[in-house]
Amino acid sequence: MHRFYPWYGGLGMMRGCGGLSIGLVFLVIIGFVIYFIVKNIREKKSDIVTKEETPLEILKRRYAKGEINQEEFKNMRKELRD
Repeated sequence: MHRFYPWYGGLGMMRGCGGLSIGLVFLVIIGFVIYFIVKNIREKKSDIVTKEETPLEILKRRYAKGEINQEEFKNMRKELRD
């Protein structure tokens, strides 16, 4: 003899089609969250590797910005190649 509690019978506590749908939606949301976290971690690791510039690339960037003039650029490039 049980006392009547709504969660012991009927459609309470995730029973029926509504509960199944909510559970599946919840699992899909968790899956997307995990996917995006892993994706962002991988992208950040690849950014760290690709951001390393060679000395010649740094020199070209400085020349393009106007930080050094053409004569300085040629002298520094010559030194880097030697």
